[in-house]
Amino acid sequence: MLLDSFGRVATDLRVSLTDRCNLRCTYCMPPEGLDWLPKPELLTAEEIMRLVAIGVERLGITEVRYTGGEPLLRRELTEIVARTTGLRPRPQVSLTTNGIGLARLAGPLAEAGLDRVNVSLDTLDGDVFVRLSHRDRLRDVLAGLSAAADAGLLPVKVNTVLMRGINDHEAVRLLEFCLERGYELRFIEQMPLDAQHGWTREGMVTADEILAVLSSRHELTPADPVERGSAPAELFLVDGGPARVGVIGSVTRPFCGACDRVRITADGQVRNCLFATEESDLRGAMRAGASDDELAERWKAAVRIKRAGHGIDDPSFLQPARPMSAIGG
Repeated sequence: MLLDSFGRVATDLRVSLTDRCNLRCTYCMPPEGLDWLPKPELLTAEEIMRLVAIGVERLGITEVRYTGGEPLLRRELTEIVARTTGLRPRPQVSLTTNGIGLARLAGPLAEAGLDRVNVSLDTLDGDVFVRLSHRDRLRDVLAGLSAAADAGLLPVKVNTVLMRGINDHEAVRLLEFCLERGYELRFIEQMPLDAQHGWTREGMVTADEILAVLSSRHELTPADPVERGSAPAELFLVDGGPARVGVIGSVTRPFCGACDRVRITADGQVRNCLFATEESDLRGAMRAGASDDELAERWKAAVRIKRAGHGIDDPSFLQPARPMSAIGG
């Protein structure tokens, strides 16, 4: 098992397939983009599959989520998904995407065995979309959502980050848009993971604020009276259900005590937390000839030193040098 010193077991693996993205969302990167990793530094498809297989077959990983950057930009994505769903024991396989290109790829990904998708959608206003992402691609995202539902990648989950004074007025509209189409909406507090290091607590729309706005128009009741465990979202029934909405209060309502996630970056580094300031290199060891047993031991050692929490409220907190696009969500 991937066991840390606090007794938490990592079973949920997030694998970044690329640090590249075709949007420039303001909470992630500057309008001009970033310096992408050189291709030789990226894991190959074979290297990705070797590490994922070690995780699933030897270390107890039960869920694999492919992320980026934008994972749909990875040319071998469909092949990687098919090979992952072919592992035994079969893990749940999901994808986090901005939705651009999903209209074309949803069918092939479903045929490859992909179980579901999370699609980022922060606004339904075309002008606001351009302001947030510096790209005029809202129609492509909406088409991708529709294609995912048609392909059976259910439940289609929508991830939304509200930004004060930009799109926070759209919370109810976004919820009702998703309710009408059967999508499951998740509001996510903005986290200090932008490349510009411009995040401030004052600028963040909190979970409490989001719930207050939604409750002004809809009745929200907890979807499950028991603890949510390792699930990042607090789920609420909307108007008695069965439709649900989730709020992920990563900053103000952290769930670190039950975290079961571990990450591999596109260049083969293990990160035991989104906000970790250290990484453990699997790519270098793999390319130097390490055996699967040796890689598994390195991975276990990396998880063993995971901290108790992300520490955002600690005066000594330091934002990670890598932005979200280079870590993988």
